[in-house]
Amino acid sequence: MSEANQRGEVPRVVAYTDYKSPYAYVADKAVQALGLEYPVELVWRPYTLRIAEYLDSVEERNAHNWRKVKYAYMDARRLANRLGLTLRGPRRIYNGELASLGMLYSQKAGFFAAYHRATFDRFWNHEIDIDSMEEMKAHVASIGGSADEFERYALGEGAGEHRSIVDEAEAAGVFGVPMLMFDGEPFWGGDRIWMLRQAIERRLEGEAASRRDARKATEQRPARD
Repeated sequence: MSEANQRGEVPRVVAYTDYKSPYAYVADKAVQALGLEYPVELVWRPYTLRIAEYLDSVEERNAHNWRKVKYAYMDARRLANRLGLTLRGPRRIYNGELASLGMLYSQKAGFFAAYHRATFDRFWNHEIDIDSMEEMKAHVASIGGSADEFERYALGEGAGEHRSIVDEAEAAGVFGVPMLMFDGEPFWGGDRIWMLRQAIERRLEGEAASRRDARKATEQRPARD
């Protein structure tokens, strides 16, 4: 039996996402389904992509990387259409850190579920600029948060917390989104969720077998006067 299970801990899946990633958007419902279908704790964390580091800035992007970008959005749009989602190409390269800070704030303030879905939907429908403080404040307020508290958090402790989460993620091997971590093993992309499902099922089956063995051992102990 695993040490975590001996302590009565629920298996944990850590889901790293970024609201400006089309692939994170189309994989979101499949990731959320893991927490509904299995007895696991699904923990959401931001991993804010620094696009210019791997696809160059718009001014410096070469023809090869432009082809990759164009294909990525075409591919993500195909996936979105299959799911009935609207995915409109972004107007520019976004930083996205404010949206990640909004995730952390909404988790603290108790309205993460509403924030998470609305931020994805509004961004990919061109209804919100996730790099505008004023638009993000209005967005937060519209789904139950405090615009002023969000601004104070984003301009204060939030930046350091976000940086620590990104540093911790990269130390664990995270490099893109959606990235799912389970028992120290990374699973990158919505098309690898089936592998994660198998890993979860192996863990649960192993723990169930360990509990059965422990119960049998207890039942077979000789009675004492």
